[in-house]
Amino acid sequence: MKYPVRSAKAMCELGISIGGQLEAGDVLLLTGALGAGKTALTQGIGEALGINGITSPTFVISRIHNGKIPLIHVDAYRLLGEPAALFDDLDLESQIPFAITVVEWGDGFVDRISDEFLKISIEFGIDDTDREVTLLGHGERWIGFHA
Repeated sequence: MKYPVRSAKAMCELGISIGGQLEAGDVLLLTGALGAGKTALTQGIGEALGINGITSPTFVISRIHNGKIPLIHVDAYRLLGEPAALFDDLDLESQIPFAITVVEWGDGFVDRISDEFLKISIEFGIDDTDREVTLLGHGERWIGFHA
């Protein structure tokens, strides 16, 4: 399913819509170029869970935010080109059942921790604020899912 997004505020609102439907154990893979809006989307997801103050965990790689359901926010950008074992060292598998896990730059990593995940791709549109967001579910959990 594709969604046009015309502003950072609209990206956050899309995240709120998605976040309101998530449950413990859900894994999301966010893809898109630098500045596409992955963290803004995650901020909206966090808002739906009662979490504020989400920033990109680029330099720390992973942060856990407490809310109605804990949110694990991972930015795997610094792990690109590194052995996958570094991602495995985060030990996300032990935390997944109790949290919502969002992984930015997680292509090639997310399938190491879950067979079922929602891939959210963010593409730039015609100008600097336009985006097209595509949701693609992998696994039974995501059949019929829409924002």
